[in-house]
Amino acid sequence: MNKPVKIIECPRDAMQGIKAFIPTEKKVQYIQSLLRVGFDTIDFGSFVSPKAIPQMVDTAEVLDLLDLSKTTSKLLAIIANTRGAEDAAKHKPIQYLGYPFSISENFQMRNTHKTIAQSVVSLHEILEIADKSNKEVVVYISMGFGNPYGDPWNVDIVGEWTERLSNMGVKILSLSDTVGTSDPENIDYLFSNLIPKYPQIEFGAHLHTTPTTWFEKVDAAHRAGCVRFDGAIQGFGGCPMAKDDLTGNMPTEKLLSYFTTKKKSELNALSFESAYNEATKIFSVYH
Repeated sequence: MNKPVKIIECPRDAMQGIKAFIPTEKKVQYIQSLLRVGFDTIDFGSFVSPKAIPQMVDTAEVLDLLDLSKTTSKLLAIIANTRGAEDAAKHKPIQYLGYPFSISENFQMRNTHKTIAQSVVSLHEILEIADKSNKEVVVYISMGFGNPYGDPWNVDIVGEWTERLSNMGVKILSLSDTVGTSDPENIDYLFSNLIPKYPQIEFGAHLHTTPTTWFEKVDAAHRAGCVRFDGAIQGFGGCPMAKDDLTGNMPTEKLLSYFTTKKKSELNALSFESAYNEATKIFSVYH
């Protein structure tokens, strides 16, 4: 496997569930430190209803204050509907629009107040907006490894949705372990079957994990051919509906240790240490 590994850092995911508002200048300072590390992409904010995610109300302001002159990292913003896509598309520095598409009917309703059928319609419109504004869409298959609601799930359902999304023109598809339910066997099966079948799609892994299960998950995905991984420094954030308090985002430092061992990490170690320290400062106060 010779493809370079892409690590996507997700400060938006780490911050969005925090109730105490993190001042805009603190967000800018933290994201600025991340821009120096060399991540492929920074998932830096979202254009969603401030009622739904009040923490992200200042995303546009944060973007305006970032110095992007010396970074190689691309910027991704999460959107939940066509209005969010239109708002995000107005900002030239944003290269990716991230859309959470759940294959669990219950979670799609909880997350975006839409049925899956309505979400398909929205995605068609979002792809058109992205195409007109020279953006790319990253679709996250949330609840991609199962769900806690009893909604139908199996690997064939994931495969069927991958086929449908591919036919819609989706080029980047990230399988999301929304509540930490994935096991290495399912991770291996899904990626090892989907990646060869859809060479036109770049597959990613957005894995949530407990502190003791991260290695098996990353190892299974990478061995199966996945080279795009989402993480958040120190594992902050994750799905607020996860029942286990230990379940959080994949810690970026774990990804770094795994891929450094395999000589597949090109991140700047000193800049990463600085960003890690910034994360400690900000999340020790706002949590």
